[in-house]
Order: sequence, then C-alpha cells, then structure tokens
Amino acid sequence: MSDTSHNPLPEQVDVLVLGAGAAGLMCAAVAGQRGRSVLVLDHANKVGKKILMSGGGRCNFTNLYTAPENFYSRNPHFCKSALARYTQWDFIALVEKHGIPYHEKALGQLFCDNKSKDIVDMLLAECRTARAQIRTRCNIGAVASLGRGYRVETSLGVVQCQSLVIATGGLSIPTMGATGLGYEIARQFGLGIVPTRAALVPFTQHKRQLERQGELPGSALAVTASCGEGSFHEQLLFTHRGVSGPAVLQISSYWREGQAVTFDLAPDRELPQWLATQRAGKPEAYLHTVLATLWSKKLAQHFLSEKKIQSRPLKQYSPAELDAIGGQLQTWQLVPAGTEGYRTAEVTLGGVDTDAISSRTMECKSQPGLYFIGEVLDVTGWLGGYNFQWAWASAHAAGEVV
Repeated sequence: MSDTSHNPLPEQVDVLVLGAGAAGLMCAAVAGQRGRSVLVLDHANKVGKKILMSGGGRCNFTNLYTAPENFYSRNPHFCKSALARYTQWDFIALVEKHGIPYHEKALGQLFCDNKSKDIVDMLLAECRTARAQIRTRCNIGAVASLGRGYRVETSLGVVQCQSLVIATGGLSIPTMGATGLGYEIARQFGLGIVPTRAALVPFTQHKRQLERQGELPGSALAVTASCGEGSFHEQLLFTHRGVSGPAVLQISSYWREGQAVTFDLAPDRELPQWLATQRAGKPEAYLHTVLATLWSKKLAQHFLSEKKIQSRPLKQYSPAELDAIGGQLQTWQLVPAGTEGYRTAEVTLGGVDTDAISSRTMECKSQPGLYFIGEVLDVTGWLGGYNFQWAWASAHAAGEVV
C-alpha cells in the first residue's frame, strides 16, 4: 500500500527500510513480492524526491551502456555482482511493463517521455502489489541490535524487524532533506566510512578569473576534460560562478583540491593542422573569424585574449607561428577554486566502506540482518543514469534475501 502516515506503525515487521528513495522503494517492492512484511520510513513529506527532480524532471532512469567501468569506488570490483544480476535491461522491462513511454538521448541515456513522476508511480504500484507499507514525515531515533533483529525508535513509534535496510542516500542536495543518518548508523556498528565529498558538481573559479570571463556565462562548447584517470568528451558550460556542463560534472569525481583540470578545446581535431588548412584555403581571413566557425565569436575572442594572441589575416602568420598558435589554443588548464559543494552536487562520492559489505547481498559481514544499498555505499556512477541503475541493482540484490 502507499503512504498511510496517519495509521499507527506496526510493532513488528520482517523488513524495515530506512529511506523512500529509488533504492529504498525498489528494495521494498522486491522483498514484499517474496511475501515478506515490509515497512519503509522516510523523514521527507513525500517519497522519491530525488527521482522527481532528476533529468530536468524527466528522470534519466538508466543507461543502455551500464558497466562496472562506469562506477567510481575504492573497491572497483564491488559493484560487479549486483549490476550483473539486475541489469539495465531488467529495469527497462519493468518500465515497459508499466507502459511508461521513454526515449534515448545521447550516450545511451534513457529518459521518461512525460515526467519523473511516472517512475515514482511505478515504484509505488510495485510496493502496493507487494503490500509494502510506507510512512513519510517519520524521523529516526535510536537504532539497537537485538541479537536477532533490530529495534528502531521513530517519531511515530517503535518498530522491531528481522532485517534493517539502510537506503538513506548521501549528502547531496540538503534542501531536499539529505542527511548523514546512514553514515551514523554504519559507524554505530563499527563500519568504516570512505571520506565523502560532493560529486557530479560544477567547479567554482577565483574572482579574478571570473572577471576575465565576464562575457562568457551561458557560452558552451564541446571539450575533452581530463584529470587523474578520468577523461570525458562532453559539453563545457561557462557560468557566473565558474564552469559546469556534463564534462565538468563528470570530471569532478576525479578531481582533488589543488589539481589542474585539462580541457582540450577542439577534441575532434588538431588545431595546428586545421589552422594550416584554413590558411591555405582562406589566406585573407582573420584568425578570430576562422576560430569563430569552430567556437562562438565570443569564445574565440576570449581564448585569443587569454593567450595574448593578436588576430591578423592568416597569410600574415608563418607556418611555424600558426603551428604554435594552434598548440596554444588547443588546451586550457584550469585549477578550480573549488566546487559548488553538496548544494548542487548530484551525488556523494565515498560512503560506507564496501569491504564491510557482501557484494552479493548488500548485508553487513559483521552485523547479520543489517543491509546498505544505493548512494550511502562507496559506489558512485558517472552522469547519465548510472547512479539510478546502481540504486536498482543494489536494492534488488538486498530485496531478494532480506
């Protein structure tokens, strides 16, 4: 059944799920369909808030190309089992079973044709079929192990359960109610936490840099962003606070404070050779005019100004000069001032250390009956539906055994 907040809490259930987001609702449906009695609790005023706001309101619910390589974790092997046993195709089949129209955008990203609420309604329908109960506006207090099972104090009463599933998410977007509750419970039972930080998040720049980029907010271009082991060919967007766009959000997961991020500003061509070709074909054309066919006029003038390159007709540059100019303009190195933090971050990097968790069942190895699923774990996907697929897969893994 759906939210029945006015009814008293059941004193005892087989499975208690903390968190009514993507992972929590999925786990509740899977467990309930096995005949388990399930209760889901959430402190928010409605379920699935992050689902509702995702994908610009259309929910990028999975990715056709999901693979373990699309995830960032201290243990890169941990996600393999769950992802292999509940794939993107399994979730697509569920979406199709409910008659939800969807479409593919770039890079295998699948979005609802209508709105994100379709996915929330689907999960609630699955929970109703499974007779899983859901309560919102319920704050969690003390959690205690009973040896066999758990006792959880809440603002709506006390519940005992055999299996306790932590699906509380991470710290991203606190205005939607994100808290560190899942990490607190993990620490209470002696589990390690891989240090957390904002991920899939825009970069901020220093004031002086922003002043030089005064005309650029709203301008975008295709780049390859590289930092550490990460490299992404996506769009870069200039903002009033720094830089954003898919390329920046993706590479932010690989960036550490003080590091430089390298942007290839013409990723599909070598600028020295391209400029030589332009010179041969259009010797009278000015450098900034030619570059404006590659970028916008505004961006071309900015990049020339930043490199202190004067624009002249191409024929006035020697081949060696033009070759050097192409090399200078090809890349831009940026040392960000920081990120916009959890306020706008799509996910949280780090979380409950997966060394303490069974990769097959999501159960805590040292604490029988305690499970962690979704974003609360140290598993973070790339931008583009991967984090939702991890929520579905990890929730399904736990739902089959709780």
